[in-house]
Order: sequence, then structure tokens, then C-alpha cells
Amino acid sequence: MTTDYERIERAIRFLEDHVNDQPRLDDIAEYVHLSPFHFERLFKRWAGVTPKQFLQYLTLGYAKERLSESASVLEAALDSGLSGPGRLHDLFVTVEAVTPGEFKQQGAGVVIRYGFHETRFGWCFIGLTERGICHMAFNPPGPEPVAELAARWPGAVLVEAPAETGALVDRIFGETTANGAPLRLLLGGTNFQVQVWQALLRVQPGQVVSYEELAHALGRPAATRAVASAVAKNPIGYLIPCHRVIRKSGHFGQYHWGSARKKAMVGFEAAMKPVQSPD
Repeated sequence: MTTDYERIERAIRFLEDHVNDQPRLDDIAEYVHLSPFHFERLFKRWAGVTPKQFLQYLTLGYAKERLSESASVLEAALDSGLSGPGRLHDLFVTVEAVTPGEFKQQGAGVVIRYGFHETRFGWCFIGLTERGICHMAFNPPGPEPVAELAARWPGAVLVEAPAETGALVDRIFGETTANGAPLRLLLGGTNFQVQVWQALLRVQPGQVVSYEELAHALGRPAATRAVASAVAKNPIGYLIPCHRVIRKSGHFGQYHWGSARKKAMVGFEAAMKPVQSPD
């Protein structure tokens, strides 16, 4: 059975492949095997806006406008320090990094409970420790994501526990996220990687930032490649919003879980909390 998100992603991929053709609503609907009426209704249920409105958030011009605003906004946010909580919509996110000693031990003695869940952005795989979420990826159920988690934390004990991780999915992707204690994240990485991941939490929904701007805001303007590498190795997708980092040209670039999913996330966030509504 095809899910709403799979149809949305298929539509975005169609638009990527026909960017110069300016396809009509009827063309997109036919491609995802729906009538124009049902496709527009599905899209509004998923995104809260029409397909035409949503696509304006994915244009090169709109991305460049957001980039022009992002540098000063990010620097101001980083001036408040990396130790404070970040926000994901109305949800507070707090971060704890493993100590250098724990990092060397590769998770020895840690119990990680994991589960697969359907979300508005497709299948999500979550790993949870007593100290917080340590892993979040967009993968369908299968052995490969579990193996990837085990490789990141080779000393840990992995236990399948979808009931526990499922409660987090409702808070992260649900309609109401303001209630409850802050979400805790547990980061295992080098000091530099953790610093980059913490900085990403200061990029708010509706904003985008370039790799160069992120490096400059961190006081490492010559370290753009190192910053890009750290962004790519982000172990907690969406919550640490690496999808909000795009190329300085305004192009969205690649994403670990597919460029269409990245555009779906950025467009959805812009539609929910736009910095400036497009004309």
C-alpha cells in the first residue's frame, strides 16, 4: 500500500526530473496515479498548503532569499552559546555529548532500544538510550539500519523496543509537541563534530544556511569541508536539522536519505512556519 509520504516524494522527484517543463497539477497527479482533485486534497492534508504554494518554497530564488538572511540570524543564535536548548517547532531539544572516555569505549555497557515507525517523512528508525536519543534515520524496516546502529555503537547492547520509541515519534512528528519534558539527545562523536551538530540546532524551522556560513559562524571559516563532513555524519536526522544546510548557490544539494526527502522537509517547515510567505 502506497503511503501519503511516498506519493509526495514521488511527486517531488517528478518535479526534479521536469524542472524546466513547468508541469501542471494534472501532470503531477497523473504521475502519482491520482486524480487532480484527490492529489491536491492529499497534498493539503500532508503539507497544509496546495502543491503550487509548496513548490514556491523549493525554488532557487526563495532559497537564495533565505540564505541572504541566515548568516546574521545564525551568528546571533550562536552568540547565546551552544549549551542552551534548541527548538524544533515548539519542542525543546537538549543535548548531552558522551565524554572522550565514553567515546573511546564505543558505547560499552550502553543499552540501546530501537524501533521502526511510519512518519510524515516516511519510515523512521530510532535508537534510544537512558540518556536520550542517540540515532535517528529514515529507513524502512530491515537488518541494514540495525547493523549501521551497531557499527556506530559496537560496544552497546541493542534491544528492539518499538513501544518505547513509538512514544517519541508522536512527540517529534505529531501535531502538538509543546507538552512534556525536553527531548534529550545523546551525541557520540569528536569534539568538532559535536560542535557542528549543536550549531545545527540553532538553525530554526523555515531557515536554511550554507556550509560556508555555518563554518564562519563557528569561527572556522577555512573549515568548510570539515563542517560539510560533520553535517553528513549527523547521527540524529531531522532532530539535528542537517536538512536545513544547502549550497551557497541556493541549490539544495544531496541528503543522506534522498534529495526528495530533504526538499519535503524544508518545504514542509517553510509552509508551517514561513520566515516570509512567498508571493
